[in-house]
Amino acid sequence: MAHGEKARLVALCFDAHDPVALAGFWSGVLGWERVDDPTYGVALVPNDDTGFRLRFVSSDAPKAGPNQYHFDLTSQSLEQQQETVARVLALGGSHLDIGQGDVDHVVMADPEGNEFCVIEPGNSFLADCPFIGALSGDGSQACGYFWSNALGWPLVWDQDEETAIRSPHGGPKVTWGGPPYRPRLGKERVHLDLAAEGELEAEVERLLSLGATRVDIGQGDVDWVVLADPDGHELCVRSAG
Repeated sequence: MAHGEKARLVALCFDAHDPVALAGFWSGVLGWERVDDPTYGVALVPNDDTGFRLRFVSSDAPKAGPNQYHFDLTSQSLEQQQETVARVLALGGSHLDIGQGDVDHVVMADPEGNEFCVIEPGNSFLADCPFIGALSGDGSQACGYFWSNALGWPLVWDQDEETAIRSPHGGPKVTWGGPPYRPRLGKERVHLDLAAEGELEAEVERLLSLGATRVDIGQGDVDWVVLADPDGHELCVRSAG
């Protein structure tokens, strides 16, 4: 791999009891096209500068606790925020009480319980972001630094142990909220998929040098590599070809 060449973030991957139905829900919410995915069978392709697709993988494992990542969906007006909430509910989503209290954003869940927020208009942090304004993560400052180096995305926030990165090409911000951290409750239901532009093992070694570790989640003999970031959250790396 050429010096300075980074892996690409190609997908956010959801474990799902019914991948086709969950893809249909998110297609309805986001307006993204559903396509056949050579790896997982079903995926959504963005129609904006998001830069990565959503993949849905069949899994029988029950959901245990909140996901490590959730979407923050943006609103340009109060009316749009209300329209998004109404669309989510009509498609089978629900309101979710996580103890948020009286806040301007709306906390919701998709039909399989994956959490997300519909953010109020006027949020300055997400002002120039697309509809998926942020992929909001539970994680440490070290995790933010790792992902910045792994993807070659600059830090756009680094304060009070909270970090955020963003692709130079735009799209959503990816954030890590710092302490306190939620306990690990087994394999994550949501993870990031990366593609190595050069030789796969060379990219794996680079990620290991940045603080990743190899993990076995029962993947067996596959043509991709499962790693964990410095906080222990899984990610997959495969050849771009």
